[in-house]
Amino acid sequence: MAILHKFLPSWLKNYPKHFLRDDLSAGIIVTILVIPQSLAYALLAGLPPQAGLYASVLPVIAYALLGSSMVQAVGPVAITAIMTFSVLSPLAAPGSPDYLALAAVLALLSGLILVACGLLRFGFLAQLLSRPVINGFLSGSAVLIVFSQLKYLLGLTPLGNAPAAILQALAEQGLHGMTPMLGLGAFVLLIFSRNTLPRLLRHAGLSEPHSAFIIRLMPLLVVLASMLAVIRFDLDQLAGVTVVGSIAIDAQAFRLISLPDGDKLSSLLMPALLMALIGMVQNISMGQALAIKRHERIDANTELLGLGAANVVAAFACGMPVGGGVSRSVINVAAGARTPLASIVSALAMIGVIAGAAPWFARLPLAALAASIIVSAATLVDFK
Repeated sequence: MAILHKFLPSWLKNYPKHFLRDDLSAGIIVTILVIPQSLAYALLAGLPPQAGLYASVLPVIAYALLGSSMVQAVGPVAITAIMTFSVLSPLAAPGSPDYLALAAVLALLSGLILVACGLLRFGFLAQLLSRPVINGFLSGSAVLIVFSQLKYLLGLTPLGNAPAAILQALAEQGLHGMTPMLGLGAFVLLIFSRNTLPRLLRHAGLSEPHSAFIIRLMPLLVVLASMLAVIRFDLDQLAGVTVVGSIAIDAQAFRLISLPDGDKLSSLLMPALLMALIGMVQNISMGQALAIKRHERIDANTELLGLGAANVVAAFACGMPVGGGVSRSVINVAAGARTPLASIVSALAMIGVIAGAAPWFARLPLAALAASIIVSAATLVDFK
């Protein structure tokens, strides 16, 4: 027991018992709220939807045990998903076995780079990129995310994934059928929940914590409402609304990684380095912001070890690169998380979702997920 205690993280060695209730409730709340987001980001990355659920289990536990932030949450994130798709789609067909293998290698390479940077104490590198450069990169990524989801939101069939092809398809095909109605309806409701609902809740006399919880819950309610509409009226069968499809545990959830040939491997090295750098900056920046707000401290090098380990585990556990999620972390804090135990509880609860509830989301319309992604991506843009 003494040897085991030696390797426990410091927050767990001296865990305050009165934090337990808050961490347990926060973990369960986060699990419920990030299910649609996890599915959506996996699809955005060109991976099967269940990969997003797998990425919310072992990588989350790895970061919780090895990272230094008390409340930052790791998992599928928009920027990592869009970078994965941008890098791999020219090399293999999204969703194909080759694509899944390359995604796992990309996660492994970026994770090893982050672990190496942590061991070499390169955490200071996160301070060298200027804020305008990072904001420009994130804003550009947000634009790419929006364009990548328009075809799902509006029910278009473009000849390619480039923005010009999508705009051409919109001009030629127009908006017809139930898909754009469903997608735009979900989009309007999500915008309403972000911009107008908070003011209405304040006027109704609700306290700040209760209002924040309702607002965080809205994306889940909108997505579930769209799924119920599809089920009730058979919109996927009768109106051609595209849905997520079968979500099941399969043998590819945990796999050995086979390295690609030399050309493909070399083509992944620079993107893996870039992904590691962006992940480094985003993770440390978010961790520092949360630590300052909570009067805590983080260690940049420990953060790199934690995020790197999460990606290495993700390579074998789901094949989807992960990062420090802004929205996940905000939800975690808003739900009352005190320590990384909340993330571990969330990961364990996600196992229950995968084992029992995942098939329920098979008829989730892609249009509603696209609306959720687009609204979330808009928060990446810093207009100032």
